[in-house]
Amino acid sequence: MEHPHSLSRGGIHSMIHLPRVPDQVYWFYQVANDETGGTVLSELMEAGIDTSHVIISDGGNTTFVHIIIDKQTKTRTCILTPGDPPIVPSDLPMSSLSAALQDADQMKIPILVDAEQERTKEELEGLLSLASYIVCSGKFPKNWTSIPSLPCALLEILVQYPRVKFVIATLGEKGCMMLERSEGGDGAVEDTADIEVVAESLKLELHKDDVLPSCVSSKFMGVSARGLGTVFGRLLIGTAEVIPASELVDTTGCGDAFIGAVLHSLSAEMPAEKMLPFASQVEMQQKTVASVFLG
Repeated sequence: MEHPHSLSRGGIHSMIHLPRVPDQVYWFYQVANDETGGTVLSELMEAGIDTSHVIISDGGNTTFVHIIIDKQTKTRTCILTPGDPPIVPSDLPMSSLSAALQDADQMKIPILVDAEQERTKEELEGLLSLASYIVCSGKFPKNWTSIPSLPCALLEILVQYPRVKFVIATLGEKGCMMLERSEGGDGAVEDTADIEVVAESLKLELHKDDVLPSCVSSKFMGVSARGLGTVFGRLLIGTAEVIPASELVDTTGCGDAFIGAVLHSLSAEMPAEKMLPFASQVEMQQKTVASVFLG
């Protein structure tokens, strides 16, 4: 298969996992000609990431985040030092992220979108319309579709964006939920089930006492909901690895680590049943180390 396309203006934790796949990874960003910028570039190059498109500003400072972890209250405080001068789209070698994604689309390269609520609706509409895969937080599908049921919201996203092959919602310590479209598309569907009923049935199959992450899946079939369309696919629910409180250090970058693992899995043509537990384990490893966020 063609390997997923990843262009990043941040998300360093995701990119660190990508050199494990047999394709080049590019970072589009801006750093200052300072010690922090030098550290960012050297560590990324050491990890096999192409930084030739990075803009190095003369003077100013590189974006940096100090993370204060309070183990007693289980909270973290992030203090952001913004980059200066600020990066603007016209500074990039391509006119915009959308233009880069359009190029990838024309080259038939799959595109994974990390759907962040912080983006404007217009920005997200453009990205999601080109997406082959979507990974998001558990809150995003409900907010995006105004549907309170997560399974139904995932269904609505696949109905809205027929090019999307799967959407994964991460749920923190509760694991994740994934709706995957059949490679055969949404042709004639005979065997149809209500997606909420399917979700409840899968939850009963979960081994909640397992320490290691696991995954349960429905069969491929038509899944639907009242007032929504029908998608021929399957629903999967993955559990998270159980981490003792004494080993939990910092959750910064866990979402990026999960996405990096998903990209690695796609490039390795790993089936979803293996991909979700693998991504959960990678995410867990990120939680047990202190993070340093640069750029």
